[in-house]
Amino acid sequence: MRILFSSLGSHGHTYPLVPLAIAAREVGHDVTFVTRAPIARVAAAHGFDHVPGGMDMLAAFHLANASPADRKTPGFRPERVSGVFGSILPRSCAADLAPIIADRKPDLVVHEIGNPGAGLAARVAGVPAVCHSFGRMWRPTGPPEVLRANLAEVAAELGVDLPDGDTMSLGNPYLDICPPSVQDPGFAIPHAEVVPLRPVPFSEPGELPPWVREHREPLVYVTLGTAFGDAGVLRTAIAGLAALAARVLVSTGPSVAVGELGEVPDNVAVRSWLPQAELLAHVDLVVHHGGAGGTMGTFASGVPQLVLPQGADQFSNADVVTAAGLGDQVLAADLTAEAVAAKAHRLLTDPAVLDAARAMAAEVAAMPSPHDVALALPEHA
Repeated sequence: MRILFSSLGSHGHTYPLVPLAIAAREVGHDVTFVTRAPIARVAAAHGFDHVPGGMDMLAAFHLANASPADRKTPGFRPERVSGVFGSILPRSCAADLAPIIADRKPDLVVHEIGNPGAGLAARVAGVPAVCHSFGRMWRPTGPPEVLRANLAEVAAELGVDLPDGDTMSLGNPYLDICPPSVQDPGFAIPHAEVVPLRPVPFSEPGELPPWVREHREPLVYVTLGTAFGDAGVLRTAIAGLAALAARVLVSTGPSVAVGELGEVPDNVAVRSWLPQAELLAHVDLVVHHGGAGGTMGTFASGVPQLVLPQGADQFSNADVVTAAGLGDQVLAADLTAEAVAAKAHRLLTDPAVLDAARAMAAEVAAMPSPHDVALALPEHA
């Protein structure tokens, strides 16, 4: 079967889909992945084709005079975010995918929930589609009626109707990678089948520092992801964590240069990038920004997490982690080295938190694997 995967052009929207794409390739499906540049190397390594398509997300936010990090700032206009995800990005993606679908003739399109433009392109071409989540049930910030009106306008331009039910999933079968116990209590996809799918951490492979596998002290991993890096936040986190009897490993990501962090204590190591999926198996605490990928990956790994939310859906992810007893959070207004140190120490030593994290890992392990779901994809074609 020929399957076309499509995501918005960011690691956070793309990497959650890659385990299923790899599994689909391994069970014999012909896989094409359409997104921007970050997936090209991954596609080549795993034997599926990559075709460039879609608009850069930051460029789309610039067009809308908005920023993905603006949610907590004065003057924030949530309707502009609805314009990004309901109009600018889907219009661009649908235009780019139309000739690709005509050329590749897929039997099924898999689009992530932030990318309904791919689902609309499939609808125009008469190709069945399924929607893949990247975390908990997600909606762009902004009035839902504005989002639906924007996407309905794009659908009308393409000559199709926007189906009833959930706006972003387009009523397509929904592949849900969120463990049920931490899913939004109001979660529902009207008129659509919900298919559970195990969240599997994914990153490009790489070398870990040799001492990671042999460490005796607790190991704390610190990251703010690929899009929300902030040198000041990282410096504060390092100052607090360095006071613990622990090793601290920091990934600065592409938006912060290692040199911006200055001299660090002897128990802290800083790298510009780390193979996170491999690293998570060796850590005792993850300190991160609350992105969906990091949150879901840590759920699967069974360790506590301390969330320092910066924007987008990170605040709701931080709330869920805290409410479920799986970790804690520090908001920007409360961010001090002392707060980080105190909360990290508790998370490393509190038996209730450690038990909850292990129970979450067991819940994730019981969900259907990407291999299982890949075998069943022909049912949706």
